[in-house]
Amino acid sequence: MHCIDRIKAAAAVLLAVVSLAACSVRPLPPDTPPPGPVVSPPAGPGPAPGVAGVPPAAPMAPPRNWDEYKLRAAQRITQANPSETFSGALPESLASIPVLQVQLNADGSIRSIDVLRTPRFHPHTLQLATQAIRRAAPFGPVGHLPRPWQFSETFLYNDDFKFQLRTLAETP
Repeated sequence: MHCIDRIKAAAAVLLAVVSLAACSVRPLPPDTPPPGPVVSPPAGPGPAPGVAGVPPAAPMAPPRNWDEYKLRAAQRITQANPSETFSGALPESLASIPVLQVQLNADGSIRSIDVLRTPRFHPHTLQLATQAIRRAAPFGPVGHLPRPWQFSETFLYNDDFKFQLRTLAETP
């Protein structure tokens, strides 16, 4: 991992931890079923299938760098999960903040999804975030970008368990 990538990953995790520390959280309601484990199926050949109704990544000029790629991936995740997201200003308190790192194959399909931060409250949001990423895959080729072929994303969940991605979040 390049030094700059390590610094960016550490900064993303630190931002998530600081954001969570500033948030008040509520415990899971008693009638909510317990969360299941986050399971990443083994990497297979070829791109992962997308969700019906969500077209493959639109053909456009390849992203010039990882920042541009991450922005496009965040837009795709949001597009693939319209009923799971919220827009507008972030609430004063967030229910959960999972942070995931997506490892990619050269064609933009998912190799694996790793957990960088497990939320203390509402850990089931890890599964929700993982499913949201898988629904958006594949993300577009990355072979022209420097290795490692990966990006991280912070999911900001509100009390209704709808998310906004940190990459796209509106800041005051």
